[in-house]
Amino acid sequence: MKKSLLILSSILLFACNNNIETTKNDIANKASEFYVDVPFVQEYHEGFIIDANEEKANDIRAIHADQDDNIWIATKNGVYVKKSNSLEWDLIVTGIDQGPAYDVKSDRKGTAWMATWNGVYSYNSGQLEKMIGPKPPLAKVVVAEEGVYALGPYGIWLFQNNVWNKKDYKAGRSIRAAISDGNQGLWIGTDVGLFHCNDQKTTPYQKNEDALSAYIKGLDYSDVGNLWVAGLGGITIRNKTQKIGEKLPKDGITHAEVRTVKRAPDGRMWVGTDYGITRFTPGKKEYSVRLSRRWLMSDEVRDIAFDSNGNAWIATAEGVSAIKRRNMTLEQKADYFYDKLIKRHVRKPWIIARSRLTVPGDTSSIVSDDDDNDGEFTSNYLAMESFRYAATKDPKARERAKKAFDFLHYLREVTEMDGFFARTIIPVSWERSHDMNRTYTPHELADEIIENPRQKPVEVRWHVTKDGKWKWKGDTSSDEFCGHFFGYYWYYTLVADDEEKKRIANHVSKIVDHLMRNDFNAVDVDGTHTKWGVWSPEILNNDPEWSPERALNSLEMLSFLKFTYKVTGDEKYQKAYLKLINEEGYIKNAKMLHNTNPAWNTYFDIYLTLYLYPTLISFEDDPEIKKEYQEHMEGWFQKYKETKSPLINFTYNYLTGGKDELDNSIFFLKDAPLDLVNWRIDNGKREDLQIVRRPILEVLAVDELRPPSEYRVIRWDRYPYHAVDGDPSEEYEPVYWLLPYWMGRYQQLIVAEK
Repeated sequence: MKKSLLILSSILLFACNNNIETTKNDIANKASEFYVDVPFVQEYHEGFIIDANEEKANDIRAIHADQDDNIWIATKNGVYVKKSNSLEWDLIVTGIDQGPAYDVKSDRKGTAWMATWNGVYSYNSGQLEKMIGPKPPLAKVVVAEEGVYALGPYGIWLFQNNVWNKKDYKAGRSIRAAISDGNQGLWIGTDVGLFHCNDQKTTPYQKNEDALSAYIKGLDYSDVGNLWVAGLGGITIRNKTQKIGEKLPKDGITHAEVRTVKRAPDGRMWVGTDYGITRFTPGKKEYSVRLSRRWLMSDEVRDIAFDSNGNAWIATAEGVSAIKRRNMTLEQKADYFYDKLIKRHVRKPWIIARSRLTVPGDTSSIVSDDDDNDGEFTSNYLAMESFRYAATKDPKARERAKKAFDFLHYLREVTEMDGFFARTIIPVSWERSHDMNRTYTPHELADEIIENPRQKPVEVRWHVTKDGKWKWKGDTSSDEFCGHFFGYYWYYTLVADDEEKKRIANHVSKIVDHLMRNDFNAVDVDGTHTKWGVWSPEILNNDPEWSPERALNSLEMLSFLKFTYKVTGDEKYQKAYLKLINEEGYIKNAKMLHNTNPAWNTYFDIYLTLYLYPTLISFEDDPEIKKEYQEHMEGWFQKYKETKSPLINFTYNYLTGGKDELDNSIFFLKDAPLDLVNWRIDNGKREDLQIVRRPILEVLAVDELRPPSEYRVIRWDRYPYHAVDGDPSEEYEPVYWLLPYWMGRYQQLIVAEK
């Protein structure tokens, strides 16, 4: 009996443990299917001009954060301090003693020590003292356990027991960096090599195996005690006796002229160069870069310091930069972006658009601006609000989605052309707009046609409405059609009630009727098709000049017809759809999209194709045709998932029910900067990247797709590999981020922590 009970107990215990393990595994497996929205570290930039009227004050040589998070800087104009609760920079040494300063540090007692042109100064509790002893000028100060060192071309002194004593160290006199060894000695970096000095001896390290070069500019220890030596060529990593590693441009250093290296509180090593900052986590291959006015007042970085909150304070050639850290969830980031969107990027009647900065980079100088693709990007916003409503049932999202649709609806009505819609509208009072009306001379016209036989020189792009309130822009492109129908799909599927669905059906039927009447072309006020609005079988299949557009435009027209048939139920659209498939080979045409000639490869085609898949796959009832579209999407996704775009990934996941590339999508959403100014970013100057012409031959690009924090402000129609891009007179709307975020929320791929 006891034996039986023992066996039974063992069975129950085994079963119980098995259930526990199964539950744990289920939880782990389930967690991998979605992202739990916990706080992460979001970086952002604050820039400081020390004195707008004194150029030398913004030429920063060194920077230091004291124990109270006051920020000290040594500049060409002297030493300044910014109290932790202030935005003002106060000059410390004034009068006849004011002049160039080279370094500043503080000790545990709160005393600041300054190396300047005419001596060493100490400062504590408002009391400034010029020290007697070290011969000026002084280049560096080092605060160590044994005292304070002052180093310059004329020697090295130690302040100990209130006395300055000159040390008999035979180091180079061109002192660029110095750090305590923690054992009564110093490591000193000079233009003639690295030196280790203590009272017993001075040891020079000038051989080729000692460091990448003899030009040494910066020194700091990693979290495991290895010495990182910054200088010409990159970073040399040493243990106590020898070189054990290096970091070169091929490893991520943006410029071979390295000026400083500092360890952050989180253990990362920040390497400042003549062209930005590279951050390394010791032992890992990955790295991150901070450059351009998005992150730095100047790309020439001289020194780096960290405050008690882990914020980086950076001395540059044109001011001080603070790369700060705050904890955010994705939901909080969405709230931040949404607030910016509504306050700064909505213009009447409800157009979501980029804005212009009349003073480049100055976000207080924002004014409204027009864009060829206002309709398309308002449609992206319409899709975003549709997902936001579907995920939250927030009535405000529904109300604003309707406003966006109202605008798109008005773009058709405003032309009074029975189905042709405008690109955008602007108030008639605007004197400035893109693509102003113009005339062409016969010579100019000839040049245009020779350059591009398909060119359509349009002299009158802007037309005044009958009520005199608006000007509307014609020559509507295929991009606009794709974008509009993308927005219609999500609004119809996720938001619209029966009344709105009827309104959508009436609206799109007029648009598609217009196309069908004109052999599937968009015909403008002049009675001819717009430059890009061509889907005609006669043109796509028979005109060689339209070969580049044949595949994508065939797929586009199938999507427009399928959507219109689904929402209206009118068989004429299905009949036209099947005719294009069976008689004109439009699906066969579309299959060539992923094998397009390199000369025809355009990055934005990725997203124009994305706009089409939801309709084609969700609304197609014929299993054979649907399979064609699914296989087409699969080829598209496998080809472009390397771009790590959350919009690509979440669209694909929506249509497959999967969770592909979730980690990359979340990384993108986290890494995307809060700054929406389109700062000019020249990744072509980076020595860690190579200039290439692939995959888009007509564009100078870099060979590696870097994270979104390292390239120009994002819009999905813009090529992220661009070597040089950006215009700081523009601030872009954050829909690019909000749309995939709300798609992820709706699909429950992003869930709240609770």
